[in-house]
Amino acid sequence: MGIQTLRIAVSGAAILSALWPGLALAEDGVEFFNGKTVNYIVATAPGGVYDTNGRLVAQYMQKYLPGSTFVVQNMPGAGHLLGTNYIYASEPDGLTFGTFNTGLLYGQLSGDQNIKFDLTKMSWIGKVASDPRIILVTKESGIESYEQLKALKEPIKFATAGKGSASMIEATMFVNALKLPIQVVSGYNGNEDQLAMMRGEVQGVIGSRSEFQQFVDEGKGRFIAQVGGTETDVPQLSSMVDDVTAKQVVALIESQSGISRLSAGPAGIPEDRLKALRDAYKAATSDPEFIEKARALGLPVDPAVGDEVGTRVNKALDQAPEVINVLKEALSEG
Repeated sequence: MGIQTLRIAVSGAAILSALWPGLALAEDGVEFFNGKTVNYIVATAPGGVYDTNGRLVAQYMQKYLPGSTFVVQNMPGAGHLLGTNYIYASEPDGLTFGTFNTGLLYGQLSGDQNIKFDLTKMSWIGKVASDPRIILVTKESGIESYEQLKALKEPIKFATAGKGSASMIEATMFVNALKLPIQVVSGYNGNEDQLAMMRGEVQGVIGSRSEFQQFVDEGKGRFIAQVGGTETDVPQLSSMVDDVTAKQVVALIESQSGISRLSAGPAGIPEDRLKALRDAYKAATSDPEFIEKARALGLPVDPAVGDEVGTRVNKALDQAPEVINVLKEALSEG
């Protein structure tokens, strides 16, 4: 190539960059990941819905970031707190991000001193699902309705994950705000809660519907109330609650159901790399193969990307003082 031709090529590239800066930025971001290893952190132990969902996301994001290699790293502990603290403290180069429990929103709302992150500042990549919460009881419990549960004279045991997890916080908030006869037992991570129910150690859980749908389909338990979602086969808890504060607590928990299976990185990921990650996430979660595999695994798919997720998170973090007091009480008991 002659000097004059080279000058023309360089000038043409400069003009294109000036005219279409977004295009140039996206290309630069995608190219950065070529030949790089991306660490996708799953803030829970192997097995269970979070791990399965995270591995599926990582697999298909790798597909849409040519030349990249995604490595899934499980980092369980403290109700997803350890893994999320790690994500937030990571170098904001776009090579470390991951998924964690929405219960961490509750921890930030209540001012948990062990939280070393700020969800309002994280680099939001996307969320896979909307997943309503349910109250589930085992068939052996003999309970067939929410009203029957509430009328029990002696408390029954409900399994939850570790302190700070959504299941522990929501169960404790329900017990306190709705005056339910439930003893909350924490420490059941992954699918340990289902095993505990089958062993008869506990009689119920409060969690995501998708996580326990198969358990119910197999005849091992029944849903007696639901929070959020559009399904009509289970009564909405909000229709069975009269107390004002209890209604606010149910509304808070419902806000979580719309932002299930989050993916986010530390604050400050460069704009071009974050855009590349978001584009890959959008392509991954709309890939027909991804959707087919997710449905086969019983995972709901209702994706959102980027700032839309951040807006929902910020809205969930805007709560009345009385609701925050219920949260703090739940965390102190947990």
